[in-house]
Parts: sequence; C-alpha cells; structure tokens
Amino acid sequence: MAEPSWIIHITLLSIILLSHPPIQTAQTLNTTTYTFGPFYRDSPDFDKFRFLGDAGGMSAGALQITQDSRNSAEYLVNKSGRVMFTERFRLYNPKKTRPTTTNTSTMLVASFNTTFDINIYRTTGTVPGEGIAFIIAPDLSKPPLASYGGYLGLTNSTTDGDPSNQIIAIELDTGKQSYDPVRGDHVGLDINSVVSNATASLADFNIEIAPVNATNHTVWINYDGISRRLFVYMAKQFAPKPTKPLLVADVDLSKHVNQYSHFGFAASTGNDYELNCVLGWNLTVEVLPEERGLSGWRLSVVVVASAVVVGVVVGVGFMLLKKRRLGREDMQYILGKLKSLPGMPREFRFVELKRATNNFDGKNKLGEGGFGIVYKGVLEKEKVEVAVKKFSREKLKGKDDFLAELTIINRLRHKHLVRLVGWCHKNGMLLLVYDFMPNGSLDAHLYGEGDPLPWSRRYTVLADVASALTYLHDEYDQRVLHRDLKASNILLDSHFNARLGDFGLARALDNEKTSYMEAEGCFAGTPGYIAPECFHTQKATCESDVFGFGAVILEVVCGRRPYDVFPGGFKYLADWVWTLYREGRILEAVDKKLEGEYSAEDAERLLLLGLACSHPIAAERPKTQAIAQIIYRSVPPPAVPRIKPAFIWPMVGSLSIDSGSYCSGTTTTRRSSSSNCVWPTIEGQAGLGEISMV
Repeated sequence: MAEPSWIIHITLLSIILLSHPPIQTAQTLNTTTYTFGPFYRDSPDFDKFRFLGDAGGMSAGALQITQDSRNSAEYLVNKSGRVMFTERFRLYNPKKTRPTTTNTSTMLVASFNTTFDINIYRTTGTVPGEGIAFIIAPDLSKPPLASYGGYLGLTNSTTDGDPSNQIIAIELDTGKQSYDPVRGDHVGLDINSVVSNATASLADFNIEIAPVNATNHTVWINYDGISRRLFVYMAKQFAPKPTKPLLVADVDLSKHVNQYSHFGFAASTGNDYELNCVLGWNLTVEVLPEERGLSGWRLSVVVVASAVVVGVVVGVGFMLLKKRRLGREDMQYILGKLKSLPGMPREFRFVELKRATNNFDGKNKLGEGGFGIVYKGVLEKEKVEVAVKKFSREKLKGKDDFLAELTIINRLRHKHLVRLVGWCHKNGMLLLVYDFMPNGSLDAHLYGEGDPLPWSRRYTVLADVASALTYLHDEYDQRVLHRDLKASNILLDSHFNARLGDFGLARALDNEKTSYMEAEGCFAGTPGYIAPECFHTQKATCESDVFGFGAVILEVVCGRRPYDVFPGGFKYLADWVWTLYREGRILEAVDKKLEGEYSAEDAERLLLLGLACSHPIAAERPKTQAIAQIIYRSVPPPAVPRIKPAFIWPMVGSLSIDSGSYCSGTTTTRRSSSSNCVWPTIEGQAGLGEISMV
C-alpha cells in the first residue's frame, strides 16, 4: 500500500533539510544558456545587444563588431567597436564558498562556457588588422577614445593596465605589436591591458585567422570557476572541438572583474583593416545563489533548531515508513523529485490545473499523442495561459515517461525549446505544464484553412528548429535525442518563432556511451519521419533525428506531408522530390501556395538539404551544426546524388561512436565502408521503410 502524500512530503522535507543546511557548503548550481544567430536587424534578438563605438550592428547574418563597408577603406581604418549582451551576470559571490578537494573552502566563482563562430575577412590584396576579442566588461560603456589599432577596443594609451578597467579579454590578434611576444596570428589572455598575460602562436596549430580565402572559424572558451582555469580552443567551422587547447591560463575572475559583469565582443582596425564578424554565439553561465542573510548567533540558533526538527521529522518519518512500506512507484517518484533538486520547476496542486483547464474539458484540448493529451489552461491567480499535458498511462510505464520528460526538459535551456513551467503528481495522475504557444503547431499552419504560412516565416521556422537541434545534439552537457521530430511537435509563439516541444520520447544520451532507453522494446515514432535503419535496429540516433528534420524541411518547402500519395505512385515525399531533382525540375516541388513569393535560390538550398538529411545511409547525412550553417547561408548547400542511393545495411558490429550510430548490440570504433547486406529501394515503388531484401 502506498503511503499518504503527507508522509512522502515529510520525508522529502527531512532529506532536503539534511542535504541543504543553512551553513554555506557545496551547492549544486543551475546554469543559464543563450543561443544567438544568425543576426539580422529584424531579429528578435536585436534588442538584446548594445552596439557601441564603431560597431556596425547586425547585417549579412552577423554581428559586425567594426564597420562592414567593403567599398571604401576610408570608413574601415582606425575603428574600434564593441557589441555587448545586455544581460548582466553575477560572476562571483564573496559571501559564498564551496569545498575543494583539499577539504578547504574557496570563494564561489561562476564557471562559464562559450562557443562562437567568426569570420575575419580581409578585402582583396590587403593585410588584415588588428583583431577581435571576447570580453568580460563591467558595464555597457563605449570603447575608450583612441582605442583603435592595437588596443582592440579594450583600452587606450592612458587607461591600458589600469585595474579599474575590470576587463578580461581573450584576443585573437591579426597584427603584431611591439609588446606582443609572438609573431603572426596569436591568441592571448588580456587582463585590463592589451599586453597579454598569456599568449600562444596560432601558427603552431596551423591556424590563420584571416586567410586570403575567407574562412569561418569556431572558438571554444571554457572557464572552470573551481580551479580558476581558462581553456581556449579553435578550429575551422564544422571541425570537431580539438582535444588540445590553444591556451590554458590561470585567472581568478574575483580578483579582476566586477562582481556583476557583461559578456560581449570588441574589435579594432588600424592602418590595416579587416571585417570582424561574429556569425553565431552560444553562452552558458553558472547561476550563483543568493544570500540567506543569516549570521552569528542567529545562524547558530537556526542550525540547532534545524537539527532538532530534522531529528524529529526523520524519526517520525522512518517509523511510519517502517510500518508501511512505500510502493515502488512512489519511491521512483521521490527519487525522481530528489534527482531534480535544486532548480525544480513549480509543483502545482491538482486542483489548480483542474480549475485552469475547466476539469480537462474537451473544448480546451490542444492535441493528443501516444503519451498523453494536451489541454489549454489559464492559471487563476497569474491570469497566464499554459499548456497542460496529462499523461494517459496511469501505471509504472506512464510514470517512467513522466520522469524521463521531466528530468530532461527541466534542465534544457534554449530559446527555441518549449519551456517547462511546472508539474503535478496526484493520485496516480501525472501532469506537466508548459508555456502556451498561441499560434499552435506548424502542421496546422501548413495544412489548415487559414492563410498559408509565408515563405520568410517558413525559412525562419526551419532556422529556429535547426538551432534547437544543434543545442540538443552538440551544445548541452549531455547529448539529447528528441526521437519524434515532426511538424506537429514544432510550436509557434506569439511572434511565430518556432519552439521544439513534446519530449515524451526524448532520451538523454551519455556522451561516452552508446545506449539509450527503449520505448516498450520497439522504435516509436511517426511514419514518414522514421529513418530506414530504425526499422531494423529499433534504436534512435542523432542521425535518425536528422532524418526526421529532413522530412520536416521537405514538408515545409513543399506543403505536403512526408507520407502521402504523390505523382508517379510514390508514397514518400522524399522519393518524389528526389525524382524531380534527378530530372532537373526540383523547384516544381515547392508549395504552389507560395507561387511568386519564395526565393528560388533559398528553396533549392532547403530542398537539397532536405534530401541530404533524408539520405538512406545514416553516415552520409549532415551533422546538425552543418545543417544550421547551411540554413543560415554561411555555407553552400550539400552535394546530393542525382539518383537516390540504396539503403545499405552495415556489417554486424559496425558503429560510429562519434556519431552515436547503432548497428547491433556490439560496437567498434570505426564504421565499415562495406556491407554484406543491401536492401535497395525500388524506384517509384518502395520508399523508406518499404525495403526489399536482395
């Protein structure tokens, strides 16, 4: 027999008190993540940045840290600019400590990770100068006067070296100054001065920041607030993060920057000039806790009182628990709740959600899937609209689904993922509460009776989803597979920005392992969005998520469902589009409702990308980061074979660990280039999932 809820809550209280005493010890801290790019003046992110000095604003999909006129050198020389994120972050707390491995304590300093893509462009026949820097600054002030040239928009001849600057920068320098210890392009750690505290030559890593042929680069900066150590990595865009950092330096933020600071970029030109462009930016910062305001004898009283309360509660709780053993489901519930502490979203009372949805009235039903029904609700006190997901499975499996979705999405932070507001567990009823998306799902706009979704909005929706998928696969601390990418799971907010939702099938994947939780022993998903290998492996991978997104891309451009009846007897949209591509008529696939409105170049770009993502061989599909850059127009569309390749079954045991692919129960470190088994697709007859064995 399961225990009454009050016993469970008493036990939880005792555990929480024991785990979180009022004395400051180690704490599990939350993080906040921001993802920006591409950058355009009509972007919703425009107001989140402050453009200072000679910054050129947002244009051509990039943050222009200095002016971007390519036609006149007059406007490019001797410039300095900054682009700062207006959000302010608390980077250390003198009143908070955490333990170290030596049983001592140290001031609480925030860790952060940032990744950004840059293009430093030299105009034809010129020498590039001067450089670009990622900076931490105390405020949103303009660059100092005369901070052009080698001062990188950070300091000038008067302020250089002044501790009151409270600036730390990671410079990527394209010009050699007299005080630079290395020749050529180099990376440096600057503290209140452009005379770097630590430097490394990029020539040693075969990197040229601004080569003659314009090249995009990705920079990773990781700062560990415990060890006070900073790591810098750099590689050509789309290349994996190097195992060896360019620069490793010890730096204590608490000794050099303002407690509350801003992140951003600075750059400069001199007599030599370049275009300093940031194409995309991801930032994750540890959120430091607030003080509780207890000290001295009051703290002692609280500690003693807490100990007494804990002792009583634990004693009573365990006596009752001994008499009545908790059922397995309730124990899982407790463990699931504790696993999410701290940072747990709001716990709603069942009566609140019942009232919000008018007793789950069918008139408020927003949608239904294999895992539950979603209702629109209005929270009575806040007068805020929400979406309430009521899980349909009442027993153990339903609770596992609930806990899986809760623990995954609660830790995800991205502007293009639907935000989890809270949860409820009452009398076996499991509910999750999300932000309400007033413009509904993407498929409703593609196939509904209202005005068709315009081309520009369709393109932006795909860019938004690509950004979210990149975060799930490559930027979150665990690799997360969505496993059910489809148009009905892409929701649109009040501004028609896309949010990827419905994580009922999502699973977090350990980056070092190659297994994940199955859904009832078979592959779950929606016909038309399921990759062909999944019918055989019964497993999901990053590549199968990419396949699903490829189906969405084609669906958005063509205005047709992935699984339907198409000219020529095709059952799958990808097969029909591939035939048009082979015949040189690929633009005939574009939704007829968009006639005369769409960009032919962009439509072909997306159709080719959709086909590349729909490639029958998982290893041939593009990675999510490459997909995003193709949509952002940073790189050309992929090369796609004119004739759709056959689905090739890899050799038993073949597996690419890097990509997270699955091909049987055993794994090796390399994917085989050959196979013993081939299941070809019969042109015009069989589509993905209709595979005949040779």
